[in-house]
Amino acid sequence: MERIHGTTVLGVLHNGKVALGADGQATMGDTVVKSSVKKIRKINDGKIMVGFAGSTSDAFALLEKFDEKLNMFRSTLQRAAVELAKEWRTDRYLRRLEAMLIVMDRSEGYIISGTGDVLSPDNDVLAIGSGANYARAAALALKKHAPQLSAREMVEEALSIAADICIYTNHNFVIEEL
Repeated sequence: MERIHGTTVLGVLHNGKVALGADGQATMGDTVVKSSVKKIRKINDGKIMVGFAGSTSDAFALLEKFDEKLNMFRSTLQRAAVELAKEWRTDRYLRRLEAMLIVMDRSEGYIISGTGDVLSPDNDVLAIGSGANYARAAALALKKHAPQLSAREMVEEALSIAADICIYTNHNFVIEEL
């Protein structure tokens, strides 16, 4: 059976605002099987946003674990991210999960992977998925050359550029803000 994959998730912190967006495409091999997948969630009473790329069921399992960590560590984003990455890397069941997460609150954001990485990229631009490099490059250019744009506008435009280039990314965006 072919794996379902393909997405672009992009987060931008800019001028005190935070936006996280994703396209809606899921593919199986060279076929689009769904064009309206929602890959962004608000959790912790709407104070934290999570975006995921990879296997949907794996991402939901990780999202549940991350929510547990947030509750355990009093909504401290960095601590919850680190603890999830540690458990993800060492737990026999979790380390088989194939997904990546972006987690963001009003002041910081992290990319979390199953290899134990918890990254807070420079320039407050976070991207995962098949179109991540296209979206990240576009968002970095927008932050540098069009700083008058809002975080949401940057995410929307950068995702649009990625969708024009990456065959696994479409123009059906879901964008959330804090």
